[in-house]
Amino acid sequence: MLQGTGSDVGKTVLVAGLCRLAANRGLKVLPFKPQNMSNNAAVSDDGGEIGRAQWLQSLAARTPSSVHMNPVLLKPQSENGSQIIVQGRVFGQAKGRDYQRLKPQLISFVLESFAKVSEGADLVIVEGAGSPAEINLRAGDIANMGFATRADVPVVLVGDIDRGGVIASLVGTHAILSEGDRKMISGYIINKFRGDVSLFDDGIASIGQFTGWPCFGIVPWLKAAGRLPAEDSVVLERLVKGEQGALKIAVPVLPRIANFDDLDPLRAERGVELVFVRAGERLPTDAALIILPGSKSTISDLADLRAQGWDRDLAVHVKRGGRVIGICGGYQMLGRKVYDPLGIEGTTTEIEGLGLLDVETEMAPEKTVRNSSAHSAEYEVPLSGYQIHLGVTQGADCARPAAIVDGSADGAVSADGRIMGTYLHGLFGSDAYRARLLQSFGLSGEGSNYRESVDRALDEVASGLEQYLDPCWLAGLLG
Repeated sequence: MLQGTGSDVGKTVLVAGLCRLAANRGLKVLPFKPQNMSNNAAVSDDGGEIGRAQWLQSLAARTPSSVHMNPVLLKPQSENGSQIIVQGRVFGQAKGRDYQRLKPQLISFVLESFAKVSEGADLVIVEGAGSPAEINLRAGDIANMGFATRADVPVVLVGDIDRGGVIASLVGTHAILSEGDRKMISGYIINKFRGDVSLFDDGIASIGQFTGWPCFGIVPWLKAAGRLPAEDSVVLERLVKGEQGALKIAVPVLPRIANFDDLDPLRAERGVELVFVRAGERLPTDAALIILPGSKSTISDLADLRAQGWDRDLAVHVKRGGRVIGICGGYQMLGRKVYDPLGIEGTTTEIEGLGLLDVETEMAPEKTVRNSSAHSAEYEVPLSGYQIHLGVTQGADCARPAAIVDGSADGAVSADGRIMGTYLHGLFGSDAYRARLLQSFGLSGEGSNYRESVDRALDEVASGLEQYLDPCWLAGLLG
């Protein structure tokens, strides 16, 4: 089990790389994460919701994804409340303190799923969440040492040297853990190193002096990791404006942005400049396309969009002849109204939409979760993706669907064809569709294979780990 000295230390990529390395050596390896908190979700091959990271790790392991790889998924809906997904299905909603009281009930699901994932496996690589040093949450913990001790899984700590203070974070974790938890840790990995590794020799000696833990490797910044889908919105804080390109695409970053990895295939395209617009910034006037991404809380994010003045920016953009695509929650925002009579998202039961599509949405308790095969109604090319959404959208513009998904019309297109909304996530990952979309803006749209590029990146990460991790430790792990 890889646990971090904090969030975003690179555990997800390390687990994915180790899964690919093990798979390349012929082992049956599976990923597992007891508890994940992310609005980047995927639909597993057995039809439930899991964290997008575990979907990526299953791809790395070359094995079908399962709800049991991520038995507890928390999808934040407000500053202190989340929707709880258990073994792929909605379990309920809870605020932070209430969730702590639920943990003793959830550990049984976690251990059941771990047993199912472990059946017939040569190796299971587990990813922790946050940090085991959060001792205020240790009672009832299911994400880190609470799981490791119950399942008797040895732990490797991961420290991120790029953010600074890695020696203190490792030594401090050792100091603050109980003796029982401390005994679970077999060693540590230093991640995201830049420069001359020999300059850290004294650091390794100091960590060993204070903790007695061996170092299992110093992993540098792996460029290939940047080509992998990001796990959660923490990474958005680090994404800078892409290289200038012939086509500028702007994406407003809303507080409950979800499944923003939908945009990764566009970000990887030559000639495309993908700009993430943050609070306090204006939507760029020279953007040819604005994409409203998914949202875990459509109504509150729509209110925030207006508070930022982005509704006015969108109106000007459309008046100039610009195009807009809304995905899932972004699609719902494009309509005339969003209704929530049952208060599923909160206390606001009705809100005016942006009025760019002649549709209305009503939230409903039944959640659509499915992988889908489809084709584009506009370009008549195949699509593949998935749907995770609440709500039913209807209106005149639905007579011009964006796609035919599983045999049924999906989404809506404005009469002039410049505004489009769809519930299909993964739209831009469909190579033929992405090529045609880019061609409509005057780019070559040569039709690169995005899935193959992710697969190559996983192989490169695995190769890097094989080079930089301690060979004796790897031999013990992989046989």
